[in-house]
Amino acid sequence: MPYLERDGDVFVVYLGSEGQTDSENRFHPDWIDEFHGLLDKVEASEGPAALVTTATGKFYSNGLDTDWLFGNLGEMHGYLDRVHSLYTRLLQFPLPTVAAINGHAFGAGAMLATSHDFRVMRADRGFWCLPEVHLGMPFTIGMNALLTERLSNQVCVQAMTTGHRFPADEAIAAGIVDDKADAEALLSTAVARAAALVGNRKPNLPVIKRALHAKALAGLAVATTPENLAFAAG
Repeated sequence: MPYLERDGDVFVVYLGSEGQTDSENRFHPDWIDEFHGLLDKVEASEGPAALVTTATGKFYSNGLDTDWLFGNLGEMHGYLDRVHSLYTRLLQFPLPTVAAINGHAFGAGAMLATSHDFRVMRADRGFWCLPEVHLGMPFTIGMNALLTERLSNQVCVQAMTTGHRFPADEAIAAGIVDDKADAEALLSTAVARAAALVGNRKPNLPVIKRALHAKALAGLAVATTPENLAFAAG
């Protein structure tokens, strides 16, 4: 389960369980609830602050918990809406946010990173990738809105229709991430970037973010149904 630490004015949410490395940090429903709970704690804090998310080992996040999903197909649409709630929460989060992408960010996990204000990626290993085309999986209306509003059209074409795996340098060139760092400096680089922004935690920040991401947020607010998911698949 995710856990929370603090480095000065920067809150750091680790996506995996404390003491465990190389977890895929997939979005089990309990994981989603725990993540939201940690964000609640961060929001309840006072004073200048910012948020960094990261993980340890080979994975940032592999996204959807497909084992749980295929075992609970009757709950698929509500589950996808809960996944969307992660993106919605981060897009309009009232603190500056930075993703420190320590390893592979695939599928819904790549979208989680893309929901942050800024992204720093490990320089030597790990890919940002949307493999849905290879898996025969559609993008929901919300996921499509998030990606097409946050990334350029041609980058979306490459990422969404080919499943291309972007290493750090390519991800920077494509505008998917903002910076890179060696593994040992990744978290400190992300924390430094976040620390430089802690003074921007003001009441107007979420107002600015909601206006900035209005189209993505509108798409994410569309409930997933058999009809519109079938439309996405078709």
